[in-house]
Amino acid sequence: MRKIPNNGNLKMTKVAYPLGLFICLFIYVAYIKWHWASATQAFFSITEVASGARRVQQAHSPPETAARGHEVFYGIMFDAGSTGTRVHIFQFARQPGETPTLTHETFKALKPGLSAYADDVEKSTSGIQELLDVAKQDVPFDFWKATPLVLKATAGLRLLPGEKAQKLLQKVKEVFKASPFLVGDDCVSIMNGTDEGVSAWITVNFLTGSLKTPGRSSVGMLDLGGGSTQITFLPRVEDTLQTSPPGYLTSLQMFNQTYKLYSYSYLGLGLMSARLAILGGMEGKPAEDGKELVSPCLSPGFTGEWEHAEITYRISGQKAVNLHELCASRVSEILRNKVHRTEEVKDVDFYAFSYYYDLAANVGLIDVEKGGSLVVGDFDIAAKYVCRTAETRLQGNPFLCMDLTYISLLLQEFGFPENKVLKLTRKINNVETSWALGAIFHYIDSLSRQKRSAL
Repeated sequence: MRKIPNNGNLKMTKVAYPLGLFICLFIYVAYIKWHWASATQAFFSITEVASGARRVQQAHSPPETAARGHEVFYGIMFDAGSTGTRVHIFQFARQPGETPTLTHETFKALKPGLSAYADDVEKSTSGIQELLDVAKQDVPFDFWKATPLVLKATAGLRLLPGEKAQKLLQKVKEVFKASPFLVGDDCVSIMNGTDEGVSAWITVNFLTGSLKTPGRSSVGMLDLGGGSTQITFLPRVEDTLQTSPPGYLTSLQMFNQTYKLYSYSYLGLGLMSARLAILGGMEGKPAEDGKELVSPCLSPGFTGEWEHAEITYRISGQKAVNLHELCASRVSEILRNKVHRTEEVKDVDFYAFSYYYDLAANVGLIDVEKGGSLVVGDFDIAAKYVCRTAETRLQGNPFLCMDLTYISLLLQEFGFPENKVLKLTRKINNVETSWALGAIFHYIDSLSRQKRSAL
């Protein structure tokens, strides 16, 4: 029997083909419209986020800063000293082509110093983290990734055995690397004494405006810490450059200028280390057989204990007819041939900090809060008076005669005449005069130079 063609199936095929094509076309158009809508929404979302970030950045800047187009940036410097760890969080503003200005500083300190954790480095992390939390609160979130974070340790860690110091620094570096801030390979280090002096010089001359005005006379810097003392100034006399011993001159590049500075740090001539030497002790070593250290710089009736670098010493004064004369003789022995004298210092304006300030304020030579000016000879006059009356003031500071005599003779060894005026201050334009500002400023400037040279 002949098969009859199935015309119904043929008709169905003719209808299904265009219908399927139409459905595919509909789906394709719908997909394109959906994709375009998503991309547009993403674009506007990104634009909105970027605008929001700009608004946040402006909100965190001082109103006049945003309005005038100043660049705002931050820097975080940890100062790991012998007696404590301190964080300085600096906010800067800069107009194009101009020297930056400091617009704000936040400061917090914790005790003891990092060196106290030399035998248990894990315990050092909680204090570092606490200070990092202060920085997170102070620096706006949008600036975290661009804000350099640096720790520099001073004489406290310089006096530790090398292996112990490096373990401490490595632990700090681990904590820093886990933070959201800009952390370089050189973020944690022991600062050599010259860098400490140079950084303090930058701070003072930045705050006094000397670095802003080319040709303006710079000022010198004297710092007396616990373990070391620094002197730094910019020589103007060729003889100073020619006669300075090796290691006393250093080049500094800042704001596209090169400064050749006279800068030296005397490790072991800081006030606490000098006390130990005057008493006859040795750094890092207990007195032999625990015997008493006797000094002509202490009142004859004094006996007591003194702790230095985690070692406790038994100390006492000795019978003396003229306490100041005997003390000055002993101090001169300690300083003999250890300090380089320069003639030019008598013609340079100097600021003096730290224990210079503290001792002068202690005996009323300057205002405790405001500081002030004095002449070098004032320290000698105060030393003679305090030494002469030491026996009647046994309840006061037993080291006052020793410390004032030491400072007086140290300044003379540097080459300062008795009538030389020194300015003693803790703040300039309401900003702390520590080396930390100069150090972070120099670090940021060097990062900028690296970026420019890489372009």
